[in-house]
Amino acid sequence: MLDLARLERLKLVRRPPGQRFFGRLLGANYRWFPGVELVLEHRERIPTRPVIYAMNHTDRYNYWPFQYALWKRLDRFTATWVKGKYYEGAFLAWFMESMAQLPTVSRGYLITRDFVSVMKRTPTDREYALLRAAVDARAIGEAGTLPTPPDVPEMLLRKPRNPFGVAYDPAGEDYADYICATFRAMMARFVDLNRRAMEIGLDLLVFPQGTRSKRLLPGHSGLAQVALHLEAPIVPVGCNGSDLVYPGASPFARKGRIVYRVGDPIFHEDLAAFHIKEPFVPFSATAERDHAAEFRGVTDLVTERIDALLDPEYRRASDPESEADAATERGADRFV
Repeated sequence: MLDLARLERLKLVRRPPGQRFFGRLLGANYRWFPGVELVLEHRERIPTRPVIYAMNHTDRYNYWPFQYALWKRLDRFTATWVKGKYYEGAFLAWFMESMAQLPTVSRGYLITRDFVSVMKRTPTDREYALLRAAVDARAIGEAGTLPTPPDVPEMLLRKPRNPFGVAYDPAGEDYADYICATFRAMMARFVDLNRRAMEIGLDLLVFPQGTRSKRLLPGHSGLAQVALHLEAPIVPVGCNGSDLVYPGASPFARKGRIVYRVGDPIFHEDLAAFHIKEPFVPFSATAERDHAAEFRGVTDLVTERIDALLDPEYRRASDPESEADAATERGADRFV
């Protein structure tokens, strides 16, 4: 399970040895067996300083060829945002850590994984909805209504535990406060890792849409929050053709051609209309409530820039909400 201790152990270096080792394996696949043509259009648009790449997410592995191209042509490396659930197994967690992958968590992830740690099963849709509503209310400072047995298991509310590195003592706090405190601690470390990555010369690589989809989906606000907080430039990238090279779960690329089209960078000063004058805590519910318009403005701008870099079959659907609904899992199952 991803916990605070693992986040604290994550060490970032300018040229991650894991990326270079794995890149040599990918090189054989891309150059010879069976061969993949990698096109990095307009790479001259990438500033020399560390940036945040914002890219569409067509398939499981569409960031691998991009990382390989950056390494071989520009000697640049990335720290990529991944879902916390990919740090669950010991081997996969080791691989992700060696590749400088930065695991994000959500309140939903913590609710689900904590529930599993206590009950040895995932919550039902109703249990999850009740717990999530209480946690979301508490996150913005509202009392909320904490569900009680039999709507949720009594053991979940009464059992002391510490699965994530933040202790829960039901004698001194309630369940919603515990989940919120855990989220704050883990996401504070996540933001620190992003800052550290850019300080040592790593780029960040983010999929604003979150989930995979052939067509571009509306973005989430996480990238906007970090970009505004760190005052970091955003470089939109359109990925075209990777889904044909990686059509399924196999990490071995088929013969094909992938075009990464790089857009003009969006510097912090270009986002003046969305600047937030007072300090804010990224990923906090209060920041997401109070500065929703600014975060949405940056997110929509980045989505538009990515869309302009895509071939027609990858551009946003005429009804993106329907496509997003079809691509997105609901309830607790998406976190396991």
